Amino acid sequence: MSKHTDILRFRGELPERFAGAMLELGPLLGFAAGEGGTAVEVFRAAGPVVEKGPEGIRLGWDKPIHLYRALSLLRENWEKDTYQVSERPCFETGVMFDVSRNAVLRVGTIQRLLRSMALMGMDVGMMYTEDTYEVPEEPYFGYQRGKYSMEELRRLDDYADLLGIELMPCIQTLGHLGQVLHWPAMRKYADNGEVLLADSEETYALLRRMIAAAAAPYRSKRIHIGMDEAHGVGLGAHLRKFGYESPHAIIHRHLLRVKELTDELGLRPMMWSDMYFRPDSPSNGYYDGGDPTPEAIASVAPGVDIMYWDYYHNTEEEYTAMLDKHHKLGGTTLFAGGVWTWCGPAPDYDKALRITAPALRACKKAGVPFVLATAWGDNGAEASFLTALPGMQMYAEFAYAGEDCGMERLEERYRTCCGGEMGPILGLSRFNTVPGMRSTATSPVNACKFMLYQDPMVQLFAKDTEGFAMADHFAALAEEYTAIAEAGGEFAGLMGFYARLARVLAGKCRWHENIAAAVAREDRKAAGELAASLQTVEEETELLRQAWRALWKETNKPHGFEVIDGRLGAVRARLESARTRVSAWAAGDESEGLEELRETPLPFMLREGGVLSGCFNFGSCASACPIDQ
Repeated sequence: MSKHTDILRFRGELPERFAGAMLELGPLLGFAAGEGGTAVEVFRAAGPVVEKGPEGIRLGWDKPIHLYRALSLLRENWEKDTYQVSERPCFETGVMFDVSRNAVLRVGTIQRLLRSMALMGMDVGMMYTEDTYEVPEEPYFGYQRGKYSMEELRRLDDYADLLGIELMPCIQTLGHLGQVLHWPAMRKYADNGEVLLADSEETYALLRRMIAAAAAPYRSKRIHIGMDEAHGVGLGAHLRKFGYESPHAIIHRHLLRVKELTDELGLRPMMWSDMYFRPDSPSNGYYDGGDPTPEAIASVAPGVDIMYWDYYHNTEEEYTAMLDKHHKLGGTTLFAGGVWTWCGPAPDYDKALRITAPALRACKKAGVPFVLATAWGDNGAEASFLTALPGMQMYAEFAYAGEDCGMERLEERYRTCCGGEMGPILGLSRFNTVPGMRSTATSPVNACKFMLYQDPMVQLFAKDTEGFAMADHFAALAEEYTAIAEAGGEFAGLMGFYARLARVLAGKCRWHENIAAAVAREDRKAAGELAASLQTVEEETELLRQAWRALWKETNKPHGFEVIDGRLGAVRARLESARTRVSAWAAGDESEGLEELRETPLPFMLREGGVLSGCFNFGSCASACPIDQ
């Protein structure tokens, strides 16, 4: 944020509501509109234009969002006597706000993100609401989940429009509806626990209410209807009621009914593409099959844009091959990539940086008109959405440069658009790996999550992490992020949370690295000292919970934090159990055998060649029993 304000006197072709937008964006840049300031001529162009020289300042724009990006570029180069840039985006760019996976972002948080998007020049915000939007006559929709009211969504749409951003709904109309279908009152609509019952007239009456309610608060006439990962479609209640039928046939018929509803409401739908590929895959996979089959091609509905999503692959060739397969489906192909915020409490920018440029290069060459940066919150939304900002910046800068702009330029743009330093957030990837760890080709390691939740007695990851100096690694991160937090700045609270997290991880890893060996050699003195150290780890876990709660309260509605409370409560309870039991054994209690610690560890995620994959579900990390099921 600028320490002073420069007054600008705007003249020329200004967008509607420009004065209102300047009131929101100007303070972030240190600019204000006023009659006594520096003259700025505004004109129409093919994209953002900044011309600064002896003749004065000129800013060009095609869409209002271009002008706000131009202003951010002007701020960066304000001290230069001459500066000139003319940009033309190679595709439309958007951001997916996942407000369904436990965390529902506060209206103020989304407004904060929209302001940064405006300075980046991003065109579209997409609200991923599975059941977290108000549907009249459906009280269980979003019940106790923090759903948005119609008024809240209208307020957000008004704000986005003020900043030149199109806000659009993204809902689910087939799969991913387990949050609402688990209510007994809603099970009549279910094929299985996640998937709606296709071909049921009751289902289409519900979908009519859902789509109308989802679209009502927005100006946009585009809507994302989901339809991804509809696993087991046609094999539950549908099979019992109608008999067996090809998934392609069921999905096609269902899609046509959904499109009838969107047509009725004057909406242009888009959908995820994976269900055009999964039924023909040998593994129910998305990327491992061949070209789409004739049956898959026949199931495509005209007038529905198809969005290819891919968060995994590392080479341009891999993305190009999938885009070619999508081309064979016909229609318009869109693309969604991932910022990798869903690893656990810390994002993985090592992975995000590797995949973004190759994916977007392939999209540019293929002429993809719209790309979406997704920041999912799978399994609890443990990472703050604020950690997605560097990823959003990556997408924006590629769109306007037409290529990877380089880290130095990316960091400069981030300072202007987001008001802080990007390095500490990119550095959070170190919470997920320690020196020497190697990921599989597609799935990163997420040590931060599985070490936070690994049980102190049932040490599921002992073999996977054998030989790594994890305690020392996290202790160093604790010192580093404490210093960053104490320095203050825009994201001091976020950095303080990670300092707390690192301290807990250091303590837990110290225990895991030593306790089983101490028990095996019958070293009761060492075991007793380790047990005593858990008291501090318990206390640090409580401080982490409090810091997490404060961060959650700052960015999200209160709903959903009960899940985090429950997880950290379980961590603390199990630390206490471990401390009590090992202390008893160390004191000579022969009734305490510590059987769990004496089991020979087996690999969990360890693959041939010493690579690790991630463990992304709390229940799988915390117990050998499937406690999430």
